[in-house]
Amino acid sequence: MSGAGGITRTQQDIAGGDIPVDTPRLPAREAAESELSKPMYHENDPNFLQRALNQFWDWVAGVFDAAAGAAPGGTAGLAVLVVIVVGLAAALWWRLGTPQRSARSPEALFDSTGPRSAAQHRATAEAHAAALRWTEAVQERMRAIVRSLEERALLDPRPGRTADEAAAEAGRTLPEHTARLRAAARSFDDVTYGGRTADQSAYLSLRTLDLELDEAKPLLLPGTSRGATG
Repeated sequence: MSGAGGITRTQQDIAGGDIPVDTPRLPAREAAESELSKPMYHENDPNFLQRALNQFWDWVAGVFDAAAGAAPGGTAGLAVLVVIVVGLAAALWWRLGTPQRSARSPEALFDSTGPRSAAQHRATAEAHAAALRWTEAVQERMRAIVRSLEERALLDPRPGRTADEAAAEAGRTLPEHTARLRAAARSFDDVTYGGRTADQSAYLSLRTLDLELDEAKPLLLPGTSRGATG
């Protein structure tokens, strides 16, 4: 309504303070953010770990979506490629075996700390036995046996030799002790790689064998030139 009456009504509204409140945009946004930051609005929010996992799986999904888009045949083609890759990896693993960190056999008799004499291995074995550490005592006594045979030239020193190989080779020149050498090698393998625990009788058996081998006379095979006789 225009005219004097309309003007009079507008003036009265202004005088009475009935003008609508128009809050500026920036303070209004700050007020809203302050209100929404209250804990009551975030009780069911995911924690940091959940948010990180969600972001990770979103990334994985994005990678697979991109790969599926690039692979021939889409998702089905990607699945076929994955199966082929897994099959090739399994075939290589079966053919080549578990990769080794070095050329040293995983069942090698001696460790990589450097050569030690038979006397040193015997002393270490006796120290373990005195402390009732029978497993370690058996290991060191078997090493003493093989090192002693190497020092007497009944075995050629060879890095990476296993206990079974040493027993088989020594049995050719010491046939009377072949069975006990093989039993000693089995004891070594059982406690070193089989997870078994040695006892006093196992150690004493190797100790007796070591002492007997130290005085045993080797059988010289045709064509051999071993000069040590014990």
